Amino acid sequence: MTDRRARRHEATRQEILDAAWRLARERGLTGWSLREVATEVGMRAPSLYGYFGSKEAIYDAMFAEGSAQLLARTDAMPRPADPVDLLRAVAREFVDFCVADPPRYQLLFLRVVPGFVPSPASYALAEEVLERLRGVLAAAGVTSERAVDLWTALVTGLATQQVSNDPDGTRWTDLVDHAVDMFLASELATPR
Repeated sequence: MTDRRARRHEATRQEILDAAWRLARERGLTGWSLREVATEVGMRAPSLYGYFGSKEAIYDAMFAEGSAQLLARTDAMPRPADPVDLLRAVAREFVDFCVADPPRYQLLFLRVVPGFVPSPASYALAEEVLERLRGVLAAAGVTSERAVDLWTALVTGLATQQVSNDPDGTRWTDLVDHAVDMFLASELATPR
């Protein structure tokens, strides 16, 4: 009985998260209320507190889910043997991931929800993404923290430009390989 109850509880939590994502995609990341989420799943707003203690708790679960999706997507991608080709593939995969779902991108990388800070457990998934990136960069000969910072600014900048200025096109996604090549030329030419 307890297992069935736990599965039902988890299924309802997921239904609430799915509704929050749907509303975020329709109205913007901060453009929905707990009452609207409750209506989406067919319950009264106070009943949501049995699953999430606050809107921030829903954001935290969304953050964890988005980070887990990024990890799963990068795990599933083909892995070229050449480190430079792998770096290009990782960059394209990241930018494509961001462009595919702007509210998820905003929550994970732009901090558009005032006052929201992911819990340590949720943020650990984001740190895992960064650790894997460090490994890919190191395989290509790039090891400094400065270079990691530059890389994250570069790829998130391309994603931001694409989402903001050409959401249905490829103006900035088409620049990913060129940007990676410029990054590597700079980082590998000058020891830091």
